[in-house]
Amino acid sequence: MPTPALEWLHLAARWIHVIAAIMWIGDSFLFMWMDRSLVAPSRPREGDVVGELWMVHSGGFYEVVKRRVLAPGEMPRTLHWFMWEAYTTWITGMLLLGIVYYFSGGVYLIDRSVSGLGLGAAIGISLGLLVAAWLVYDALWRSPLARSPALAAGVGFALIVATSYGLTRIYPGRAAFIQLGAMLGTIMVTNVAHVIIPAQRAMVAATRAGRAADAALGVKAKQRSTHNHYLTLPVLFTMLSNHFPSTYGSRHAWLVLALLVITGTALKYVMNYRARSHPSVVLAGAAALVAAVALTARPSPGTRAAASYRDAAPVAFAEVRAIIERPRRIQSLAPRILVRAVETRTMPLGNLTGMTEEERATLGAWIAQGARIDGARKP
Repeated sequence: MPTPALEWLHLAARWIHVIAAIMWIGDSFLFMWMDRSLVAPSRPREGDVVGELWMVHSGGFYEVVKRRVLAPGEMPRTLHWFMWEAYTTWITGMLLLGIVYYFSGGVYLIDRSVSGLGLGAAIGISLGLLVAAWLVYDALWRSPLARSPALAAGVGFALIVATSYGLTRIYPGRAAFIQLGAMLGTIMVTNVAHVIIPAQRAMVAATRAGRAADAALGVKAKQRSTHNHYLTLPVLFTMLSNHFPSTYGSRHAWLVLALLVITGTALKYVMNYRARSHPSVVLAGAAALVAAVALTARPSPGTRAAASYRDAAPVAFAEVRAIIERPRRIQSLAPRILVRAVETRTMPLGNLTGMTEEERATLGAWIAQGARIDGARKP
């Protein structure tokens, strides 16, 4: 696909992805807050009422009453569903994963210094892990371990830590972080598609048929919805992590990722319970954040040993330039360079290097002639 067309596709996918994610996460935050803020009914209410809630916003007052189930045959004229935000977020997220990581020549997905994976194998493993994430998660929460939510959650976190470690052994840090986020996001959207919405549809179908709805279905849907809720902040971090190389570039990137998952989960807990938050959760989240910062701020062995290089043999700049410029990388990115440096003139950023029009024309000619790096023009 031509680079300008790919860029427009990237823009559309990212724009829609962000909007849908805002809506999905916003719904999760709002409904969890409403559940935590319900109070006993102020007056007799019909039906199986859990509680009520009053809100003021946009110049008006909203009265919310939550019921566990509806009476047989009782159906409102309009029933609002919340699912397309989740589906749209995941679909556009997968499209972005393809654009940025799968179909970019492996620039961000593979690193020979990390593993010997080829592009095809890297993509295949990535897709396979998305499926495996759901199967393992769903099996865990359908197993006898689920009878003890704390134990099941502990096993789930241990699996996240192990996955983080494994991913950083086959992918470069940036791709490993995004992959974990995609796996957690896949769990979340599959919860919606295969557990939450089917449970709610079954309850609605029973009500319409004049039968008593099974309240246990609502309990199961609520459990998975709560899981999704606590995964929101960790997933948001992984999606934004590409802007912060000190996290995924750390020597202990897998541990940094695990610690920030703890931090995000603990923060969400505190946001939900506020003054009622258990001190141990607050301390765990704070300690995890401090540890993550300490790991990323710690100098690498190379930095600590920098003084030892001062006595090394003199190095010419030409040798350094050959290492930094990486001709084959430049060749593989030639179409993007053409768009950025020649056609749109958006690179170098702010033209800090003072690139002239003649230099841009030279770049354009080199790319048009085949972007050869062996010193010869394409015949």
